[in-house]
Amino acid sequence: MSIDAILGFAVAGTFVLYALFGGADFGGGVWDLLASGPRKAEQCALIARAIGPVWEVNHIWLIVGVVLLFAGFPRAFAVLSVALHVPLTLLLLGIVFRGAAFTFRAYDTRGDTVQRQWGLVFSGASVIAPLLLGMCVGAVVGGDIRVEGRAVVSGFFASWLTPFSLAVGVLALCLFAFLAAVYLTHEAPSTALREDFRRRALGAGVAVFAAALAVLLLARDGAPRVWEGLLRSPFALTLHVGTAVAAVAAFALLWTRRFRWARVAAALQAGLIVLGWAASQHPYLVVPDVTLQGAAASPGAQRLLLVALGVGTAAVVPSLVLLFRVFRPLPPAEP
Repeated sequence: MSIDAILGFAVAGTFVLYALFGGADFGGGVWDLLASGPRKAEQCALIARAIGPVWEVNHIWLIVGVVLLFAGFPRAFAVLSVALHVPLTLLLLGIVFRGAAFTFRAYDTRGDTVQRQWGLVFSGASVIAPLLLGMCVGAVVGGDIRVEGRAVVSGFFASWLTPFSLAVGVLALCLFAFLAAVYLTHEAPSTALREDFRRRALGAGVAVFAAALAVLLLARDGAPRVWEGLLRSPFALTLHVGTAVAAVAAFALLWTRRFRWARVAAALQAGLIVLGWAASQHPYLVVPDVTLQGAAASPGAQRLLLVALGVGTAAVVPSLVLLFRVFRPLPPAEP
């Protein structure tokens, strides 16, 4: 395997991890917005308790992915920074406002009005950011970002304001909400709260299926390269079969209330969806003008980047495992 392919796989892997951890945090904001019923306060408290100790560190995967793209594939980074600077700027603002609102809601003056205002900012940003993230992905694979020489010639809006890109944004939002609901079924301290989020997880899972079907139908005209990859690439087809199996398993485990294993199946489903997207557009980083090999940095720079990635992984991963073990212990079993 070439060094380009190894780094490309590493970039895809960081985005998978961001979807599984940071994406679930966004999904928690969605359920904070939609909290309802007699246990509304308990639902919001559970979401805050689950997100609180780790929401900042979960962005490490996005940062690592961006750094890998910038250092390993600078031409692709430059193209995306120009073509998608509007939605990426709005995405960053959403992430900042979401984090600030979450913090201020915890430490600002106590009171229903203040808490409601910060909660609305937190939840609203948690909905908008995944939509924009998905729309950026749709623009990358849709083929509407055109490059001539070193210049982006397709404008700043047309590539991500398409029906296909919007459908991918909705899919990302539904997928993150599904992950959050499944995770929260495992972390809920009572049967009643587990049932609340179990129902939400089943509903969000249906929404994921509907959104994925819409993306597939729109891909034929909106993303021909992905359409071809979904139908003819052997790696993509294998990943999609695995995704279907994981999705069915997640539903079955939720239905039978085996929440710990449902969380594993849901994470596998989400990870395979992201990997399936990456496999379907291979060998392009930005369809149709920027390939993995054409955007790569010099071999020397890529080798140094791999060394730095290995050292960083050896230092960061054990620290993250310790963090999760300390701050996210398993909930007590209910008799």
